[in-house]
Amino acid sequence: MHDKSPQRGLFLYCADKIPPMSVPAENLFDSAYCCLLITDPLAKASAAADLYKRWMQTGLSLDSSSMPVRTDQPGRPDRPELVHPRKVPKRSFNSPQGRVRFAHAVAHIEFNAINLALDAVYRFRNMPDDYYTDWLRVASEESSHFLMLNSYLEENGSYYGEFSAHNGLWEMALKTDTDVLVRMALVPRVLEARGLDVTPGMIVKLKAVAANELAAILEVIHQEEIGHVLIGTRWFNYCCEQRGLPPRQTFMELLKKHMKGSVHGPFDELSRTRAGFTREEMLDLANLSNNRNILDNNENTIA
Repeated sequence: MHDKSPQRGLFLYCADKIPPMSVPAENLFDSAYCCLLITDPLAKASAAADLYKRWMQTGLSLDSSSMPVRTDQPGRPDRPELVHPRKVPKRSFNSPQGRVRFAHAVAHIEFNAINLALDAVYRFRNMPDDYYTDWLRVASEESSHFLMLNSYLEENGSYYGEFSAHNGLWEMALKTDTDVLVRMALVPRVLEARGLDVTPGMIVKLKAVAANELAAILEVIHQEEIGHVLIGTRWFNYCCEQRGLPPRQTFMELLKKHMKGSVHGPFDELSRTRAGFTREEMLDLANLSNNRNILDNNENTIA
């Protein structure tokens, strides 16, 4: 695990608590798929971190006789109950219980992010070795994020699965599972990038109520998520270059096609710039967001 714990208690997980999941096969794709199907969250987190180490230390074969299959639902525990986003309980930073609910929501995002990274490895073949290195690292770091939040929940009398959650991240994975270019555009550069916009404000609010441990966890997550979105940017641009497509125009076309042009600001320009967004892309997003806000206001007025 990382040695950069912001303060005591962030990395209570230890290797002897849950031994690394033994993932069969010396083939990377089959191994990633095995990890993807693990249902126990702690075992999945351990297996994902172990798979990254195996890849870095000895390498795994990229030869596979099997083709990727559609994964309607990755391995997950019976709980949390998955509901429509509007039915997810409201969360507040002003009470210990509200902060536990918030931590649970973020833990669910990080658990899904492990699956998304593993699926990016398993599903998309014939990419450069660096692509698999990048996404295995993401899977390992997302596992670390989940374990930090899981420890926080346990320390505060809760557990992952206590509260309901939604399945929006994996629904987007299914919508993008046939094209690596579309996946790189819409998952890291849209859904995960939204976290870059909102997390700094959440950290400020948590510190204002002296929830310093949870704020420190979010600070770690925020810095590493910038790197994850940057990886998405890198491979989106790579795919565009391979296909002779202009990245800026292609990204906007995908937003309009798959997101119906619905992009919500405000945007954290510093974080997004560090994550590879160009000045021109930031202007495009601002224009989309402004147009959407005008539409929302008109709808509210009519209502």
